[in-house]
Amino acid sequence: MDDRAKPPRPPENRRRGAQIDPQNRFEARRVEADYEQREFDESLRADAVNVKTQFLPDASKSILSHNDSPDVGFEWSVNPYRGCEHGCAYCYARPTHETLGMNAGTDFESRIMVKLDAPALLRAALQRKAWRPAPIAFSGVTDCYQPAERRFRLTRQCLEVLHELRNPATIITKNVLVLRDLDLLAAMAAKNLVRVFVSVTTLDPALAATMEPRTPPPAARLDAVVKLRRAGVPVGVMMAPIIPGLTDHEIPGLLAAAAAAGAQWAGYTVVRLPLNVRPIFMDWLERTQPLKAAKVEALLKDLRGGALNDPQFGTRMRGEGPYARTINTTFKVFRKKLGMDGAFPPLDTTAFRAHGDGPRQLELFR
Repeated sequence: MDDRAKPPRPPENRRRGAQIDPQNRFEARRVEADYEQREFDESLRADAVNVKTQFLPDASKSILSHNDSPDVGFEWSVNPYRGCEHGCAYCYARPTHETLGMNAGTDFESRIMVKLDAPALLRAALQRKAWRPAPIAFSGVTDCYQPAERRFRLTRQCLEVLHELRNPATIITKNVLVLRDLDLLAAMAAKNLVRVFVSVTTLDPALAATMEPRTPPPAARLDAVVKLRRAGVPVGVMMAPIIPGLTDHEIPGLLAAAAAAGAQWAGYTVVRLPLNVRPIFMDWLERTQPLKAAKVEALLKDLRGGALNDPQFGTRMRGEGPYARTINTTFKVFRKKLGMDGAFPPLDTTAFRAHGDGPRQLELFR
């Protein structure tokens, strides 16, 4: 299509990762702002670049999610929020917002569902007779320390429940807000009840600022690794996701920086683009990395059997083919060289107490 025939794009909102709102796959109709007829409407442009975050109550009646995917290293997870204000262009969780009648683009980043009852629901779930103590993962879908946590403190309250009942947890986050809870995490670590994984996707602050617009810069995340380690909290780094042709060349340097910060372990995933993540990510790639876009697309297809996404267990997190093997080999070689290839000791599930340190007479009737 001739560029002159294309309708005008909405003005860019630099504080959001998604600049397009793909049609909800469950809905037959969609509403679009008519920028062709109102290209110079200043109020419309202001609305487009100043999308306010809304916090909406989530009335979920349960909080524990069970996972049976062989690609994910946990069985149980807790997600206090749905949607994520971090706005990462590549976020695989974006399509989950479509089940709520919203879109995977701006809605996912700006309409955050808040599970206000999460701590109470978690306590009730762990006090059921059927519960068998097991590590509970935070951020299985969206980041538990996203900006909303500053206001609602649901992640901290859930961790307080786990600490009281002595049930272990694992945390994955790219937000340094995790340091707010260093007192609690250190207390849990002393009982072998927690480990934290910090997500660092790139060492390039400019790239991070466009790819993950509402996240702390890479240097701040590495500093969080330092402080967690000093407090005695077991900590690893996740290079998740690696984007072939864009960030894979950073593997040696990023792992070296993680090791210098005190990370004890490192892991990775390769970017995956399910459903409406694909158009959002490709739009971001073409806008922000025009000279690399074709190469990245070609490598993604090379890893995914000619497609941009592969939903199959076993290959969806790593890809397959020669380039995928190169990434895997490079990562493993440098991880071993830097001493981050060992396994963490198992978290303690033997100290669990359904009612914490309070009166336990009622346990006779559980």
